[in-house]
Amino acid sequence: MSHEGSSVATHTGSNHLEDSGSERHTPVGKTTTDDEILVSKNSPRTDEKSPSLTDANLDDVSRDQAKFHKLTWPRLTIVLIVEAIALGSLSMPATYATLGLVPGLLITIGIGFIAIYSSLNIGNTWLKFPHLENYPLAGGLLFGRIFGGSKMATSIGYWFTTACFLLLLSFTTGSHALTGKILFQTITDSNVCAIVFTVVSAVILFLLALPKTFSEMAILGYIDFTSIMLAIGVTIIAAGITGSKKPGGLDGIDWYAFPQSNPGFAEAFASVLNIVFAFAYAQCQFSFMAELRRPKDFTKSIWALGLCEIVIYSLTGALGFVFIGSDVQSPALLSNSKVVSQVAFGLAIPVVFISGSINTQTAARFIYDKMYRGTPHQWISTKKGTIVWVALVLGITIFAWFVAELIPFFSSLLGLISSLFISWFTFCFPPLFWIFLLREGDWKKGRNLVLTILNVAVFLIGMMILVAGTYASVVDIQSSFAEGAVGSPFSC
Repeated sequence: MSHEGSSVATHTGSNHLEDSGSERHTPVGKTTTDDEILVSKNSPRTDEKSPSLTDANLDDVSRDQAKFHKLTWPRLTIVLIVEAIALGSLSMPATYATLGLVPGLLITIGIGFIAIYSSLNIGNTWLKFPHLENYPLAGGLLFGRIFGGSKMATSIGYWFTTACFLLLLSFTTGSHALTGKILFQTITDSNVCAIVFTVVSAVILFLLALPKTFSEMAILGYIDFTSIMLAIGVTIIAAGITGSKKPGGLDGIDWYAFPQSNPGFAEAFASVLNIVFAFAYAQCQFSFMAELRRPKDFTKSIWALGLCEIVIYSLTGALGFVFIGSDVQSPALLSNSKVVSQVAFGLAIPVVFISGSINTQTAARFIYDKMYRGTPHQWISTKKGTIVWVALVLGITIFAWFVAELIPFFSSLLGLISSLFISWFTFCFPPLFWIFLLREGDWKKGRNLVLTILNVAVFLIGMMILVAGTYASVVDIQSSFAEGAVGSPFSC
């Protein structure tokens, strides 16, 4: 599926890597703004010394820069897993209960391979334009190309993508604060006001987001992945044991291959959005790849992550639904006995907070790099830089906590995030990258025609998720409040 291999081998500008499979060595560059990067065809990195960098601290900058290019492809895979696979995977059984086992599996596999293809487009775009160190820069370049190089279009694209990027990351952190509340309520079985638990969750998310490099976050990623696998394993095994002891055993469980009743458009599409959200990692890919030591290795990470997600989500959804039945809750941990739920949530503590904090870290890195691009603060741990970094992480965390309290329910929040933001990053922008940035030659000829049709189809899927998904999410939210299924915002 990595179809642009030949087109990405040649980069413009003397500072682009001749062999993108070789290790990255980023020279110290002059101070550049995002606007300069957007309109430049070359990488913004040059061999000129920045006037803001003295000879005394130049060596420190070069040394500290190396910390931001230590990411190997196995660590990139782990970082992507931290971003992608979280407790939301345990909403799959409830999703399959709504859609039916067969449609649920087909949609999971289909969305999974679309996500892989989109990520390959993103990676190839970054190889061809290595100055695109975050998604907003790519969005600006894309809008400029679509509208004939217009600087206004480039600026609009950059700021539109920036808004989507920061809101998505913040909302995702907020969903983890909400999950943390559910986690602590289940483990402690106490009557403490729920706001207390969201505050505790926010504090943990803040502390874990303080590391500045994704390579450092990858170390926590091994704990994260172990945590979610143990939580899923305990939930599914316990559900299987409990189901086998019911009258009729597992054969008596009321699971079904196809939906037994008409769930309605809004309910069905809200379930589809849970699957869409489970494959949400494209928004961070440019940021993560900017630290990659050997750029061409990204394909190994994308395939490893994508196939891992498809297997985990499919097995979790299918086994959870078959073992628990149509009354499975979301997340499925809540469907087991009280003790088992407490154990599973305890095992899930690392994944809830590590996966949430990487979103805060990514958003903070974007803002911080924009503020201090090309200055010593960007690379060296200065007092001013450290204070600003901590303030950014704190501010984003507080905003995420506010979102968690404003929309205090799990599945509907995931659906709203998916339809509003993930539709752009995973389904709308990547096919446009191929059409306007990666395609070589006439779109009507040979292989290009097939790929054009494929990318247009993916784009249309994204637009359907955006429009229909937003409608379904709004209806789901209204129904939840009308039925009294959730409390009021900022309530205990």
